[in-house]
Amino acid sequence: MGEKKRKEASKPVFVFGKKNYKFMFIGLAIIALGFILMSGGGSDDPNVFNPEIFSWRRIRLAPTLILIGFGIQIYAILLNPDKK
Repeated sequence: MGEKKRKEASKPVFVFGKKNYKFMFIGLAIIALGFILMSGGGSDDPNVFNPEIFSWRRIRLAPTLILIGFGIQIYAILLNPDKK
């Protein structure tokens, strides 16, 4: 009888719930989207300057998405999965 209780007591408990993981994956997707939007804009020829590296998408939108994604990650970590 004591062994059965001990096995129940040592049952693995997850730190995060389903809701936490859902927000984590959403945050990771937004961070990945930000890095994808930030990529590119280079030039094949080093003697030619490409002003596309200073586009609104790479300077404003992509870093904002990355910061929003990190904010969602923090929210997902701090979210209480047991609260209904």
